[in-house]
Formats: sequence, structure tokens, C-alpha cells
Amino acid sequence: MTLLAELMTSIRTFIEVGGPVLYAIGAVAALMWTLMLERLWHLLHVLPKELHTARSEWSAEDRADVWFALNVRRAIISRVGQSARRNLSLIETLMQVLPLLGLLGTVWGMVGVFDVMTVFGTGNARVMASGVSQATVPTMAGLVAALSGLCVVYWLRQRANRALLELEGALALAEEA
Repeated sequence: MTLLAELMTSIRTFIEVGGPVLYAIGAVAALMWTLMLERLWHLLHVLPKELHTARSEWSAEDRADVWFALNVRRAIISRVGQSARRNLSLIETLMQVLPLLGLLGTVWGMVGVFDVMTVFGTGNARVMASGVSQATVPTMAGLVAALSGLCVVYWLRQRANRALLELEGALALAEEA
């Protein structure tokens, strides 16, 4: 229980140092990771079932009319592709928003530094240092949050593309047989 209390205290201190923009960065990062975990679950557990269903649907297709069969094939691949790639663009957009929120926190902190300078002048280095700290912490937090998802979203996109290529190959082989 003390570990949890210490963790909450350190998070509270980090937010106090970084300013209120860290709440937005935390919310966007939490949304991004929630969507990434959902995509991970989908690609590992749901997509294989969808691929099996698509293959079964294609094998049951009457291919007497070639034009109709090719359109059914395109529809199957498109449906599975939309399912496999859902929310990946949103995740990438959230990754791009996080550094911008960090930059907003930097500007917010620098405004605080300038406010301190107008009141106390440039002679009080300790007060100015706390403002500079508040300016750099959100930038770091935004960049770390964005970078934390970079490899994962790349892997998710590659996995979805590879699954679709395999499905296209399987449907093409079934088409030629």
C-alpha cells in the first residue's frame, strides 16, 4: 500500500512541476494506449477468426461468373482490411498531438517565467528556474508519450498489412484452383 501512496505522491509532484497541460497529455496518452491495446487484442484474437471466415466465404462462393466473383473477392478483402486497420490513423494522429501538447506546456511555462521576471526582475534565479522547469517537463512528457507508442503502432500497421497480403494470396490461390 505504501508503494501505491509513493507512486501517487510522485505523480502529483510531477504534475505540479509540469503544470496543468500534463493532464491533457495524460488523457491523450491514455486514449492512445487504450486504442493500441484494443488493436493489439483485435489483431491477435479477432482478426484470425475474420480471416478464417473470409476464406470460408470465398471457398463457398460460386465462381461461374468471373466478374461477380472478383467483386466478391474485392469486397471480402476490403471488409477485412477496414476491420484490421480501424483506428490506426486515429492512433497516429494522437501520437502527433502529444508533442504539440508538450509544446503548449512549454509556452505555458515560459509565460510563467516572464510573469516572474516582470514581478521580481531577472535577479531571482531560483524563481526563474522553477518556471523553466515547468516549461521543459511538459515537452519531455509529450515526447516520451508519443515515442512510447511509435514502435507499437508501426508493428500494428505491419501486422495488419501482412494479414491482408496473406488473405489476398489465399483468395488468389483459391481463385486459380
